[in-house]
Amino acid sequence: MDSQLLDRAHGLAQESFLAGSGPGGQNANKVATEVQLRVNIYALRLPPPVFARLRDLAGSKLTAAGDLLITAREHRTQDANRTAARAKLDEMLEAAHRQPKRRAKTRVNRIGKHQRLKSKKARGEVKAKRGKVSRSDW
Repeated sequence: MDSQLLDRAHGLAQESFLAGSGPGGQNANKVATEVQLRVNIYALRLPPPVFARLRDLAGSKLTAAGDLLITAREHRTQDANRTAARAKLDEMLEAAHRQPKRRAKTRVNRIGKHQRLKSKKARGEVKAKRGKVSRSDW
């Protein structure tokens, strides 16, 4: 993946800082260290297959307007969380650029097909023997 795309994505990203939710003591309640990164994926001008993969990867992080929301609250400082959020964005874009490997079709040979059908037949016979027992079977 080219660095120009990452630079463009970082340039288009809008950052906002939130007070971290949940437990964490005085620091979490007083200081807005959580970073929310917002990037419009339409503005990135990605090729259609990459765009589709990014949309699938983003899942619920993607808004109806096409904004990708990435949050980072692992660290105690804004700067560290900002770096973490940008790293998450980079990872997501790199994963979208990776083309999935095509599945190689497999073919069962004649012997394997014969063994499979033989085992199915045997299993069917076992199941056919189950059931109610009549007086004539005694």
